[in-house]
Amino acid sequence: MITKDKIIVALSNVQEPDLGKDLVTLNMVKDIEIDGMNVSFTVVLTTPACPLKDMIRGACENAVKILVDKNALVTVNFTADVVSNRKDNKLVLPNVKNIIAVGSGKGGVGKSTVSVNLALALAKEGSKVGLMDADIYGPSIPIMLGIRGERPMMKDVDGKGMIIPIEVMGIKAMSIGLLVDDKQAVVWRGPMASSALKQFVTDVLWEELDYLIIDLPPGTGDIHLTMVQTIPVTGAVIVTTPQDVAVADAKKAIMMFDGPQIKVPILGVVENMAYFTPAELPENKYYIFGKEGGKRLAEQFEVPFLGEIPITMSIREGGDEGKPAYLNGDEISIAAIDKVAQQIARNISIRNANLEPTKVVEMIS
Repeated sequence: MITKDKIIVALSNVQEPDLGKDLVTLNMVKDIEIDGMNVSFTVVLTTPACPLKDMIRGACENAVKILVDKNALVTVNFTADVVSNRKDNKLVLPNVKNIIAVGSGKGGVGKSTVSVNLALALAKEGSKVGLMDADIYGPSIPIMLGIRGERPMMKDVDGKGMIIPIEVMGIKAMSIGLLVDDKQAVVWRGPMASSALKQFVTDVLWEELDYLIIDLPPGTGDIHLTMVQTIPVTGAVIVTTPQDVAVADAKKAIMMFDGPQIKVPILGVVENMAYFTPAELPENKYYIFGKEGGKRLAEQFEVPFLGEIPITMSIREGGDEGKPAYLNGDEISIAAIDKVAQQIARNISIRNANLEPTKVVEMIS
C-alpha cells in the first residue's frame, strides 16, 4: 500500500540541485494526496523562474516509482515562494524580497534594454516585479515601456504622500522621466541626483515584490554609492557587449560591487549584442562586435556567466516603440532573455541560501 510516510521517505532522497539538501529537509513538499495508485504532491520552488523544474519532476517521479511502487502514477505540481534573506525587513523597502542592481561600466551596452526585458521575463513566470529607473540623467525606461508622458498618482499613507508606481505589462515601474518634462535636461550635481534616488526609495509605494530591478546609470559614481548605502541590494548583474573597450569598463563595475568596501554579490555577467542573426537565416550567427568578451570577463572574476542576448531588429524596434522584445520579439530573442532571467533567479536562490543576510552598506571610506 502506498502511504504518505513512504512518499516522504522516497522524496527525502531527491536533492534540490542548487541548495544541496533534499526536498523534505528543505520543507519543499506539500499537499501529498493518494488515491489508489495515483499519487500527487506539490513542490514549492524558491522562484517561479526555476530552470530546473523538469529535472526535479523527473527525480521525484523516479524516487516514488523505485522506492515506493513501480506502478504508481505520479503527478508533480509546482508552486513557488520566492526566498529572501534580508537582515532587517523593517527598514527600507520592507515588502521587497530581493533587489537586483543592473549596472555597466559604460553607456550604450543595452543595460536598460536588459533591465526591462528581464523584469518582464520574471513577471511572466509569475513573480511580482518592480522596475526602478535610477539612471537619473538619462532615463529611458518610460520610452521602452511605452509610458512616456504619463504621470504617477499619489496616495496618502499614514499622513505621508506616497508615489504610486505605474503598472504596465504586468510589472510596476518608476522613473525620474515620469516626473520631469522630457523636453528638459536633468542638470543636477551629484548630491541632488543622490537625493532623488533616496526619494525613489522612501517616497514610492512599491508594496509587495519578489524582485525589484534597479536600472543604474553607467559608470561607478555617486548614484551607485548612494544606492548600496540606502538599499539592501541582493546582488548585481553586469551588462557588457563583447568588444574589449566595453569589457574593460565592465571590469570596473565588477570591482566596485565586489570590492571590500561594498561587497555586493555579483549574480553574473550578461553579454548583450553578442551576435546578429538575420530573420531569414535563423541558424547563422554573425559576431559583429567580437566574440565571448562577457564570458571571458566572467571567467576572469570567477562569477557566473548568465548568457548571451543577440542584437536583433525586434529588440531595437521594441525599445524604440515601447513594445519590449520579450513580449513582442522573435523566438531567438525571447529564448535568450528567458535563459538569462532564469539564471538570475536561480543565482539569487543560491545566494540567499549560502551567503550572509542582505543589508545596506554601513560605511564607505
